[in-house]
Amino acid sequence: MTSSALYDIPLTLIDGAETTFGTYSGKTVLVVNVASKCGFTRQYAGLEALYQRYFDEGLVVLALPSNQFMGQEPGTEADIVEFCSMTYGVTFPMTAKVDVRGKHQHPLYAELTKFKKSMLPGLIKWNFEKFLVSPTGVVVDRFASSVEPESTEIIDAIDKVLAAKAA
Repeated sequence: MTSSALYDIPLTLIDGAETTFGTYSGKTVLVVNVASKCGFTRQYAGLEALYQRYFDEGLVVLALPSNQFMGQEPGTEADIVEFCSMTYGVTFPMTAKVDVRGKHQHPLYAELTKFKKSMLPGLIKWNFEKFLVSPTGVVVDRFASSVEPESTEIIDAIDKVLAAKAA
């Protein structure tokens, strides 16, 4: 396994626990910036379904709530946990709220947005953009907010990364 700049990046989980992205070393990770009051919020259901479907094969869905787009994540971390668990049965890991762009951009997003082999290079444009990270910490794909978690596009990308890990 190779080391990755991503693995040294600190994360504060939604319960306040401190960790790093390195916690997910060896796992395939779908990183998603989320919000509870967005037109795409229903994607939580698809993200949870993906997590349940592929967890045993090494997929982690990691959600990072952000309030940067029209104030669509106004609640506290406790509010977010309650909404996500009660409304969508979310069990995948989440971080504390972060900025995904701008002056206070979280370091994880500073690294993720360097990925250029995408239809969406550069800044995060809206809630529910998704990055697929390989088990060696390499960003392998990026998906627009409008791409549903259980779309053929995302499923095929996950299957390809998981197959490469198994080989």
